[in-house]
Amino acid sequence: MISQSALLKVMSDAARKAARGLNRDFGELTELQVSRKGAADYVSAADIKAEQVIFEALTKARPGYGFLGEERGMVEGSDKTHTWIVDPIDGTTNFLHAIPHFAINIALEREGAIVAAVTYNPITNDLFWAEKGKGTYVNDKRLRVAARKHLDESLLATGIPYLGHGQHGRFLKELHQISQRVSGVRRMGSAALDLAWVAAGRYDGYWERDLKPWDIAAGLLLVTEAGGKVTDADGGQDMLKTGTIVAANLDLHPQLIEKLQAAQ
Repeated sequence: MISQSALLKVMSDAARKAARGLNRDFGELTELQVSRKGAADYVSAADIKAEQVIFEALTKARPGYGFLGEERGMVEGSDKTHTWIVDPIDGTTNFLHAIPHFAINIALEREGAIVAAVTYNPITNDLFWAEKGKGTYVNDKRLRVAARKHLDESLLATGIPYLGHGQHGRFLKELHQISQRVSGVRRMGSAALDLAWVAAGRYDGYWERDLKPWDIAAGLLLVTEAGGKVTDADGGQDMLKTGTIVAANLDLHPQLIEKLQAAQ
C-alpha cells in the first residue's frame, strides 16, 4: 500500500469531497443549471459549487496559501510562496453532456514550480497523483510513460479548437503534419486527463494550444514524475504562460516538436 504525504492527502481529500456533488449531478441533463461565460464557454452551478468545496478544504488545511481557480480567479494569500491552481471540472462540456470523461484538477505551486498534483475522475474513481521527486501514481499503482520510440507506433491526444477559441487554421496544419505519421490521434475533451493518460502510458504523447494554467498545472508534474518530458511548442518551459503544451517520452518528444514546427 502506497501512503501519501500529508500534503497529498489534503489535496486528495479535497478532490474527493468536491466529487460527491459532481457524482450526484452527473447525468441529470435536464436539471443542471448552466450559464454562458462566452462563445461555447459554459459554467454550471456544479463547477462553482465544486470549486467552493475545494477552496474551503484547502484554505482550512493550509491557511495563507494563494488560490488560482478557473471560476474565482486569483485570491492572494499571506504566504506568497505557495499557490493552489485549481480546475473544479476540466472537461465541463463532457460533464454537461453526461460523457464520463472529466476531472478535478488540483496543483500546488511553490516558488514558481509545481510540487504536488492531483487529477481525479470521479466517475472512474481514478485518482492520479504526484509529488516532486517521488513519482506518479494512479490510486496505489506506480506509473511510467510509454516506451515507444517511433511516431508510427504512437497513439497521440490533442485538443481541437472550437467556436471562439483557438487558431483553427494552425491546428489543421499541425494535424496534417502529425496524423499521417502516427497510429492514431484522439480528442477526448479534457486536457487534465490527456496529461494523466500520457503519464500512465495510455497515450504516447499529447499536444495542445490555448490552454489555461488550471488545465495543465497538475499534468505537468504527473508526466515529468512518470519519466516524460513536457515543454511548450518551442521546447521552452513557459507552458503556464503560453498555454501551449507538448508532452511525451524522451524519444518521441523531439519528434513531435519537429513536426509541429514544420507546420508553421
